Amino acid sequence: MKRFLTWSSAPRGSSWRYRIAWWIGRAILLFIGASLFFVLLFKWVPVPVTPTMVFDPHGITKDWTGLSRIDRNMVAAVIAGEDAKFCTHHGFDTAAIEQAWERNQRGGRIRGGSTISQQTAKNVFLWQGGGYFRKALEAWFTVLIEQIWGKRRIMEVYLNVAETGIGTYGVEAGAQRYYRHSAARLSTVEAARIAAALPSPKKREVVGATGFTRRHGNAIAARSSVVRRSDLDTCVYD
Repeated sequence: MKRFLTWSSAPRGSSWRYRIAWWIGRAILLFIGASLFFVLLFKWVPVPVTPTMVFDPHGITKDWTGLSRIDRNMVAAVIAGEDAKFCTHHGFDTAAIEQAWERNQRGGRIRGGSTISQQTAKNVFLWQGGGYFRKALEAWFTVLIEQIWGKRRIMEVYLNVAETGIGTYGVEAGAQRYYRHSAARLSTVEAARIAAALPSPKKREVVGATGFTRRHGNAIAARSSVVRRSDLDTCVYD
């Protein structure tokens, strides 16, 4: 009687090494298939929840808002503060990663070299924290969303899932929390203050900021005009 190899079981009588390799291969194929499914889904469907939101002990306040209803000042601010090369790289800024590594080796304030694309991939599909395994997964999802979503969708998702305060996600919820109005009419300074808090929203004040956060917000506000003037945000709006 012939034996048929099914998707759910390895061949009988095979060695344990073969069976382990078979299961690993099956797991990899399942992961690739699931990755493609969710990346394709979220190209069109708003991201309902992220792992960070699920495990946030403070609850979730969010309000998905299309990019057309988010002030362009907010886009300019996050590009100025987080990823000046957003429109020119393909997901990774190798120069920024190398510079961050060199600064961190010298000690002091830990800085990252992640692009907005990498942060979006991490926020939507993965968990917070470091580790080589998570960074490898982050790189995989970054490549996928760059190829499938494109820059405009990446920016739209980022501005809707980024943590903007304790239990607060997305710039619409952040604008309502801090300024009592919609993200559709954020001023340059208001957008810069939200962007300045993004790397550490649980610790950095948006309203009444002092010290580094205040200086960083002022610098972002100044650079935002450069972003607009130099068309560094055109990939989002073309």
